[in-house]
Amino acid sequence: MRIDCHLHVVGNGTGGTGCWYRPRGVTRLGAPMMVRGVGLPKAALTGDLDRLYAEQMLRFIRESSIDAAVILAQDDAYRADGTKIEDTGSFYVPNDYVLGLARQHPEFLAAVSIHPSRRDAHEELERALAGGAMMLKCLPNCQNIDWNDPRHTRFLERMAESGLLLLAHTGSERTLPVLDRKLADPRVLTRALEIGVTCIAAHCGTGLMVLDPDYFDVFVAMTKKYPRLYGDNSALAACNFRARPKAIRRLATDPELQQRILHGSDVPVPVTAVLSWAFGIVSWRQWRDSAAIANPIERDAQIKRAMGFSEETFTRLAGLLRKC
Repeated sequence: MRIDCHLHVVGNGTGGTGCWYRPRGVTRLGAPMMVRGVGLPKAALTGDLDRLYAEQMLRFIRESSIDAAVILAQDDAYRADGTKIEDTGSFYVPNDYVLGLARQHPEFLAAVSIHPSRRDAHEELERALAGGAMMLKCLPNCQNIDWNDPRHTRFLERMAESGLLLLAHTGSERTLPVLDRKLADPRVLTRALEIGVTCIAAHCGTGLMVLDPDYFDVFVAMTKKYPRLYGDNSALAACNFRARPKAIRRLATDPELQQRILHGSDVPVPVTAVLSWAFGIVSWRQWRDSAAIANPIERDAQIKRAMGFSEETFTRLAGLLRKC
């Protein structure tokens, strides 16, 4: 089974879903581009966005070479004492919403989002496991999560016992407010890996060139030490200068590293091969051929193939998922 391990859900709460979307700053300017990039009109932002977006993602999967996608919930940020940090996020997606979508459609696999400092974190984890969650998604630097904090040990032990995967953002983040920059380092996953949780470092620790620290070399070194650490190639087919050309080539061609890479799109982040062409990673023809693909999930998959990522990056996740 070919799986996209990194597909965002976006909604504005229509239909009682509990979602909200409040883009800030530069992200607000990019919101119309985001909806246009997934084939929706700008009016969807204030209309029935939840239904339209979910239906569009489902259609894209069904009309692509991808069999299923992991859809991501998004929790709030919390302090270590369990109190919510108000007014810090740009969007929110409840666990119940992604779990419900996954129950309705086999093309969707649910990744819940649970801040481990929440006072109900353990109860919510058990509820998510019972509901069929396949992953837990987090942005440590934006949600204020330090997985190396000993207070999260019992939570991580339960994740390891259940086989629930941990997908954690690593590297640059420019679309959401960052609360703690140092938590973008893949080493934030050290304790989880030592406890036995299988972890996926989203973006492989890559950082925007010049603007942010790049932790790609840290990620590579960690893969040699921790057999349960994987990375995804999400957002590497976007116009964001996230990774050095040398890093992308190594991800796509190093035989040892390739065994730790999973396919992810990061849709609705706009998908384009223009930078990959400019850096000489794909040919002009490959760029233009991909630009003609209207379906962003398929466009991303074809760009990753053109970059040199093997078919195993698309199928590897199926062997890592917990059995419900």
